[in-house]
Amino acid sequence: MHRLILPLVVFSFFNPLALSAQTLELSSTGEMLEGIAAIVNDGVVLKSELQIEMDRIVTGLQEQGTQMPPRRALEKQVLERLINQRIQLQRAERVGISISDETLNDALGRIAVQNGGTLADLPLLLAKENIDYSIYRETIRDQLALDLLKRRDVIGRIGVTPLELEEYQARQDGETMMNHDYKVSHILISLPSPAPADAISAAEEKMEKIYQLLDEGTDFAELVITFSDGQSALEGGSLGWKKGRELPTLFADIVPELEPGEVSRPIRSGSGFHIVKLDEARGSDPIMEKQTLLRHILIETDEILDNAAAEQKLSEIHDQIVQGDDFEAVAKVVSEDPSTAIDGGHLGWIGPGTFVPEFQEVCDALEIGELSQPFQTRYGWHIVEILDRRIHDTTEEVERENAIMAIRNSKLGEETEMWMRELRDRAFVEYRM
Repeated sequence: MHRLILPLVVFSFFNPLALSAQTLELSSTGEMLEGIAAIVNDGVVLKSELQIEMDRIVTGLQEQGTQMPPRRALEKQVLERLINQRIQLQRAERVGISISDETLNDALGRIAVQNGGTLADLPLLLAKENIDYSIYRETIRDQLALDLLKRRDVIGRIGVTPLELEEYQARQDGETMMNHDYKVSHILISLPSPAPADAISAAEEKMEKIYQLLDEGTDFAELVITFSDGQSALEGGSLGWKKGRELPTLFADIVPELEPGEVSRPIRSGSGFHIVKLDEARGSDPIMEKQTLLRHILIETDEILDNAAAEQKLSEIHDQIVQGDDFEAVAKVVSEDPSTAIDGGHLGWIGPGTFVPEFQEVCDALEIGELSQPFQTRYGWHIVEILDRRIHDTTEEVERENAIMAIRNSKLGEETEMWMRELRDRAFVEYRM
């Protein structure tokens, strides 16, 4: 039954309720009654909802082979969950969160595809699992609303300090470097064991002269063959390709900091003095992204301005720009996109997948410097101008965003518990069982 309940968004935390038709109680006279399990603010949790959720939980525990707790204890836990979910849904409604049919259908369509069908097939897929489609739709609508509420109330209040970000990235950089491949060579001036002071001084002086020759441009391999006491001297001192974690401990902190072709300062170890050279390095491929620089003007429709009037208005604006009016000046005056109008309609450098498909399709078809004809999306009517295109290395930006998300996720559980506790403490709950 639950294979059709798939994660819809990254921060999903709502367990679907009532996935089959609700059952009503019968009075002693046979009359259908709907009992109340708890009053929650200005709403209720019905006994039928509690029974359906109890049945679902019990079935799941039995399938997992989990030892069943006392029924009264389980019923109390399930009721508390339903109460908390009702409180959260009430808050979502108060702050104006609503899920449109279009958004809901998109989510249901993804669920259907992941289960080998289409949105049109979903009622039949659910029927095979004895799940009522209309109830399932509203369950998923609630789940989406609660996900949005969590993003608004919880994710938004989890801060990431510059120090936290710096420390996290430093740890990640270290772990990443350990998985990179390094081709290294080295020069060794060995010391006897134990080494007298004059031998140490002589070896150190010799290594400094070698380093000076390298600094003056002398070939590294030539100096290795001439001076090195290392076992790989005849191979130019090469240690071959090694993972960062496989590097000699002496070199582990030095090699990742070198650029290919760069040599280290002389290093002292128990066996003598070393100079290490990074010949080549192989790491993760950079994240290259096709980006477009563009600006647009948006005209929204409403009860007064219908589609035909909006298109006509934008056509006139389009002609004014073609005839020489400044795009930015016009956008600041007429565009109804509050986030970009103040900047003359500029959307900045945008990567793929940012826009809705109908907007992206128009952008992809335009040449640099070309101004589109008016076109419609779900947000209104647009004209868009392509200013430039590029292939951009977004590795650093992606890694930074991933670091911020990872830090927030590490705080998410505790922050969510605090948030839910705050909502519960402010709510009016009266038990009827």
